[in-house]
Amino acid sequence: MSVIIAVANQKGGVGKTTTTINLAAAFARRGMRVLLLDLDPQGNSSISFLDPRDIQSSAYEMMVDGGADFRSYIYPTAVNGLEILPARINLAKLESKLVGDFDAPFRLKDRLEPFKKSYEVILIDTPPTLGLITVNALVASTHVLIPIQSSYYALEGTDDLLETIEKVKARPNPDLRILGVLVTLFDKRTTLAREVYEQIKGVFGVQVFETVITKSVRLEEAPAYKESIFSFAPQSSGAFEYSKLCEEVVCRV
Repeated sequence: MSVIIAVANQKGGVGKTTTTINLAAAFARRGMRVLLLDLDPQGNSSISFLDPRDIQSSAYEMMVDGGADFRSYIYPTAVNGLEILPARINLAKLESKLVGDFDAPFRLKDRLEPFKKSYEVILIDTPPTLGLITVNALVASTHVLIPIQSSYYALEGTDDLLETIEKVKARPNPDLRILGVLVTLFDKRTTLAREVYEQIKGVFGVQVFETVITKSVRLEEAPAYKESIFSFAPQSSGAFEYSKLCEEVVCRV
């Protein structure tokens, strides 16, 4: 059975995409079969590995059509063992397309069902909203990972996210578990970052990962070269931290 992890937080700029692409690469480096599923219409996870001109079919077509072979939506990456189902801007039309359909919240779960056995880990990059796309990701997932930036407004909106997770657990996906809370963009030089980190630990307790992702220019640069942090800057703090996070995730699941 696949472990399916939705990386979710409706706040933008908290490191969802950075976490999704590098955690996916970390799993692949362990020899696992990994699928990165990009459900963010901005498609940043996709263009971190692919030239957008090469993307002929994407998550939108997979969710709407569904009749074609699932493999036709999947592309290889330069990372051995890691494949990607990309997103394009047309994914922004998905909610209006599915609204009113009785199976709308279950569409992704149904589409993934026949192919889950092909992968040991599926990581889903979600959009910065709590709309139907994110709900589809939560309904289809076994776990949710919540990245939170160590900034002044870090916890703003987390109540809404947790409420959405509880609603999904109440009926469509009772087995959904919070895998953990990941503190990102941490600047250990500032008192504010340390205070916010303690505040996050005070709210989420043992759900907070021991690994903290610090601010890193290398992490920001790597996607521009279509690389994960492990090939772009293997000796960097980002490579060490995402490798360590991967170990923590494996222990938790």
